[in-house]
Amino acid sequence: MSDRTVRVDTTSQVAPYEQIRAQLAALIRTGRLTEGERLPTVRQLAADLGLAPGTVARAYRELEAVELIRTRRGAGTRVAAPPSGPQTHDAPELGTLARDFTSAARALGADTEDILTAVRDALGSEPASASATDSGAGGHRTTEASVKVTGVSRRREAQA
Repeated sequence: MSDRTVRVDTTSQVAPYEQIRAQLAALIRTGRLTEGERLPTVRQLAADLGLAPGTVARAYRELEAVELIRTRRGAGTRVAAPPSGPQTHDAPELGTLARDFTSAARALGADTEDILTAVRDALGSEPASASATDSGAGGHRTTEASVKVTGVSRRREAQA
């Protein structure tokens, strides 16, 4: 899996638009998507993820609202310049990521101590690995799309 992959778990309690928003925000904030890089069109990303265009459009609107991306007619949607000044973490985004991780770990059969150990291990092995595995346990249906400078690859994975 690419380190620039957006995944949507349709069985998650987290809304698909929020999953997209959080993942793209993380890719931008960690520098894996850099200023000026073009994101896929709303329709392209929606098609690649098997979602309604309105779902992706909402994620993009929220990213524009916090000035992480900008959309210009004829130029498409691109990663915006990083904000100047000190950066703080996005507490709601961090909570979403924690819930997603915890939910996926529990689906694998991990208990609280296993989850805490995995987080401690990840924190101790900086930089954090960009790859993840998804066993498909627990009946999760996950789709993913690799975000590229010019768009999204046509690779889609559905796991049951």
